[in-house]
Amino acid sequence: MFPPFNQELAHHYCEKIIADIQSGKLELKQITSISQERIDQGLMIGSAVCWDAKANTRVILAAVSGISRQIVGQSDKNTIIVPPLVSNEVITAVLQKNDRQIHELTEKINSLEKTQSQEKSQLLSERKKLTDESLLKVFTQYSFTRFDGKKVSLNQIIKEHQGKLPPTGTGDCCAPKLLSYAFEHKLQIISMDEVYFGKNTAHKINGQSYPPCDERCAYILPSILGLEIIYRDKDIIVINKPSGLLSVPGKGKDKQDCLSSRIKALFPACIEQPSVHRLDMETSGLMVYAFTDEAHKKLSRQFEEGKVHKEYEALLDGILALAKGKLAPHKGEDQGIMKLPFRLDIDNRPHQIYDEENGKIGITEWINKGSEYYTNPLTKKRKKVTRVLFIPHTGRTHQLRLASSDSHGFGLPITGDSLYGRPQEGERLMLHAYKLSFYHPTSGKLMTFEKKSGF
Repeated sequence: MFPPFNQELAHHYCEKIIADIQSGKLELKQITSISQERIDQGLMIGSAVCWDAKANTRVILAAVSGISRQIVGQSDKNTIIVPPLVSNEVITAVLQKNDRQIHELTEKINSLEKTQSQEKSQLLSERKKLTDESLLKVFTQYSFTRFDGKKVSLNQIIKEHQGKLPPTGTGDCCAPKLLSYAFEHKLQIISMDEVYFGKNTAHKINGQSYPPCDERCAYILPSILGLEIIYRDKDIIVINKPSGLLSVPGKGKDKQDCLSSRIKALFPACIEQPSVHRLDMETSGLMVYAFTDEAHKKLSRQFEEGKVHKEYEALLDGILALAKGKLAPHKGEDQGIMKLPFRLDIDNRPHQIYDEENGKIGITEWINKGSEYYTNPLTKKRKKVTRVLFIPHTGRTHQLRLASSDSHGFGLPITGDSLYGRPQEGERLMLHAYKLSFYHPTSGKLMTFEKKSGF
């Protein structure tokens, strides 16, 4: 995953910690028994440079990956060694119940060599059930402090991923330890980095910086940070917005939490109004925000002049080939462009209505990607839907939702649309901005980002 913070300053402190370990000033202590094949195995050394506003001082956080080794000693008075979120003793105790059975099943499976049989399949199934049970018990022990000071458990994060379990060791990398500690103690993060320390491998080189890992950290860090950062530099940040979160603050105290406010909380040097475009609260997908006034000005101009390219994935609530709208495709027609005039329904805000006289034209290119089954994550009921790619050529309010649902368009709403459709319990709006292209406001380079919907 992309490094959430600048790495340069923290890299210096990672190198200092490694130098202190090598000189003997700090000890990298082995606190668990270690198997023969893991002797001399390398690990990540992480550091976060933070600002403590209350004490008006800089604080350096340091951590190591895993739970088997810990830094012992004192580097300097402003350095804090961050411990594991869950101790090895707790994890060992949790695993103890099923450990013996799992080892016995493994021995039986190995005795059957490489042959496939009903007996082996049964044993593999029994072992998986036990290991998943143990894994869930381990994950229950983990909780993290989020960007807003609130706690989030790993079990809650698993629910956000529709029950898909992360790999073993999730929560034991440097990044979640550093972030959780910083947020718990109200420290502002300035820089964060992780450096590999150990013998070179096929994937890692001693002394080199690496971003938080895709396998474990990418699973949990968006929930801890409150943002899924796709790209970031000194001028801009690209975010994958989740469904259900506002792009900018709304009216009222209950609508102040949004992407814009979260960005400003994590990056205080950001300008007051970083937003240059919006997505509906229910829509997910890629958005770009500006850190500086100059970047904001140049990006806003690109949106105004239609130089920004966006593509969306959507699931329509039914079979597009059977839709009854005026611009529904004819047999064999898999793509097209529709031009429809809409305006605000002043008696039913924020709904938009078709109006040939006073409406503003919305131009939408579409491609039918075929029908498929959608499974409701709550009720587990299945239904037929149509996957469509939308490419808007204008930026009208609710343009894609109306192109789908209105009788002058397809006459088939997007699945989960609470304004123009009939969403079932457990459904979200199945509309995702998966592709975003624009010119970098400083370098002028064409930047293209893609992030699949996950649905």
